[in-house]
Amino acid sequence: MSISKKDRDILRELGMQIAEISALPVQQETIKLWKSLNGLNPVRPMVIIDQVPWHEMDVEGELTLKTEDSFCRSIETALRRRLYSWKHMRADMVVEPYVDVPKVIRGADLGIKPLENTAVTDPNNTVVGHQYIDQLKTEEDLEKIKIPQVSLDEDATAEIEEKAHDIFDGILEVRMQGIIPNFAVWDRIVEWHGVESSLIDLIERPDFIHKILSKVSEAYHSMLDQLEEKGLLGYGQGTVHCSGAYTDELPAPGFNPRRPRAKDLWTYGMAQIFSTVSPAMHQEFELDYAVKWYERFGLVYYGCCEPLHNKIDIIRKIPNLRKISMSPWADQELAAEKIGFDFVFSRKPNPAFLAGDSWDPEIVEKDLRKTMEICVRNGCPVEFILKDISTVRYQPQRLWEWADVAMKVVQG
Repeated sequence: MSISKKDRDILRELGMQIAEISALPVQQETIKLWKSLNGLNPVRPMVIIDQVPWHEMDVEGELTLKTEDSFCRSIETALRRRLYSWKHMRADMVVEPYVDVPKVIRGADLGIKPLENTAVTDPNNTVVGHQYIDQLKTEEDLEKIKIPQVSLDEDATAEIEEKAHDIFDGILEVRMQGIIPNFAVWDRIVEWHGVESSLIDLIERPDFIHKILSKVSEAYHSMLDQLEEKGLLGYGQGTVHCSGAYTDELPAPGFNPRRPRAKDLWTYGMAQIFSTVSPAMHQEFELDYAVKWYERFGLVYYGCCEPLHNKIDIIRKIPNLRKISMSPWADQELAAEKIGFDFVFSRKPNPAFLAGDSWDPEIVEKDLRKTMEICVRNGCPVEFILKDISTVRYQPQRLWEWADVAMKVVQG
């Protein structure tokens, strides 16, 4: 089905704005700064804002969609958000002269979906509470976990590729993107087995947990094998888990953009449910399985919201590790002493500062400067990744000011 002239004109205009911004010298300057940080030789700390409550952010119609075709609307959403971020909360984002269009890939799942009850406080917000229903009560239930059967829907992919070229040729490069997978298996397991059941079974049914992990790990590796063999991995990452991914170390020698390999890519992983699990259990029920995944990739970002300050000794043994997440609940002093010069201290400032009844930029600045002081004293390369922003209380200017404060702190 062809694109209407109206939709095409709207997207081409947005694409021209992206192209103009991408040509600014600051883009290459910022990429160079990210490469320095990711090479553990930082010029200064870097800043990114991601996972924004977009339903609260519109100002004067900047995010209002004007196209009608569903494919066009998905592209328009991404372009308008890039332009909005560049205008209002730029930080160290990079705007490049391309538009990524995902290939239509079927079967890249494990055949089991969450059953849950949800709690909603704002019907416009995609962030909701989850109560997961246990579907893995017995060993027989493990048969619900299937080995993926990955395939490319060639006709559907060709159709959207033709549409994208019709819209953007002469303005932006169209990159047909595959999947860039991660190893957040515990995020999936708790969706199927429940949070409480999973934690209790670590103690009461450890053999059962190992069987779940073995089955899930087998499925993940099979999926990765198929994505590699069929040329369905993505490439050219600008970010990894909300962090800047630019590096001179990737892709690996022999890279072919038509058939990317795991070793050409960053990957990431986490075990957020393990926030209060001991280092020994974290090793046995997470890292002993995850290490086989990380061995296959070029570089690794590890962690998310779980505090990892007392687990650096085991985490630093992850193959190809480059960045370690430092959540708002981490003891920064302990972590920085252990990390030193060896990895990027990927600090996640607390998004709760943006969610309160009142907004105080001075509290944000004080918090960021505390992290800076700790990292300077311990020689840690550091980045600030503001994410998981569930609300700014419908005051988008809070986020704009956060970006200004953060850049003032890191630029000295």
